Amino acid sequence: MSAGRVHVIQGQFEVSRDDPSCCLTTVLGSCISVCMFDPLARAGGMNHFLLASGQAGGAASASYGVNAMELLINALLKQGARRARLRAHVFGGANMMAGLGSIGTRNAEFVAGFLRQEAIRVLSSSTGGNRARRVNFWPCSGRVEENFVRERVEEKPVAPATAGGGVELF
Repeated sequence: MSAGRVHVIQGQFEVSRDDPSCCLTTVLGSCISVCMFDPLARAGGMNHFLLASGQAGGAASASYGVNAMELLINALLKQGARRARLRAHVFGGANMMAGLGSIGTRNAEFVAGFLRQEAIRVLSSSTGGNRARRVNFWPCSGRVEENFVRERVEEKPVAPATAGGGVELF
């Protein structure tokens, strides 16, 4: 992967090794993102999955929790990470809209159980609520930032187009 800022979208994962300028970033609602790294190998990565479980193959498989987690772990191992040294930060799992059930809660419960079962140490976890969040992760160091997105975006009215000092009507 090239250096700089890399946006990870739903159903994707990215890994990087020994590149302090690399920052992985994503925006989450009910989705989950796990930022995982090995501090000695200086290798890390981020995934972004949509649902805890489901059936899909090929490129869509990373949209589901168990596949996204296995893909991320295997990619890190290929970069020289060791399973026993893996550390994780977990984000997302908000319940953004009434009527959609508790997708975010189920996603958060899935990933907590997965990491516990795999004995991967969780350094921080910020899940739940009803607000979107932006996550920035530097995989080389394991540094992570979380910023909540404002609940309501204010729209400012656009001035009407004018022609010769008057208002143009449509």
